[in-house]
This record gives sequence, structure tokens and C-alpha cells, in this order.
Amino acid sequence: MKTKRALQLLLAIGLLGLAFSGYLSYRELFAAEPVTSCSPVGSPGTILGYPPCIYGFVMYLGIVVVATLGLVGARRAAAGPVVHVV
Repeated sequence: MKTKRALQLLLAIGLLGLAFSGYLSYRELFAAEPVTSCSPVGSPGTILGYPPCIYGFVMYLGIVVVATLGLVGARRAAAGPVVHVV
């Protein structure tokens, strides 16, 4: 598998995970009735006071950022050097 295809696949998986964990995080923090799959804020199933879905959101956000930077860097490398004429 080529690097570009791997980064595209990683970006797609990251976006799906970001959407899912973002939905769970939103429902957990701002909805009237919390989702049963995530622990409520401050309960024993939390990590540093926040539900685990918040940390999933942050991790997937990191994956999306890294994959996007990799794809942008690969595109710039393929385009070649940029010459500025003054």
C-alpha cells in the first residue's frame, strides 16, 4: 500500500471516529438525557473527571490532523520546489 493511500485511509477512519466520538461527547455533556455507553461527568467511570468519549474525540482529532498534514506535505513534495521571483 502506498503512503498516500494509507494516509487517505487513516484520514477516513479518523473522520468516522471523530464523528462518532463527537456525537457521544455532545450527548454526554450537553444533552438532557446522557448516553448509557459513556459514564456521566464525575462518576467513577470517568478519567480525570471527564467521560472516556471526550478523550476518544481528542485522539481522533489528532489522527485527523496528522493524516491531513501528511497528505498536504506529500502534495507539496510532489509539486516540486516553488520558485519566487522578486
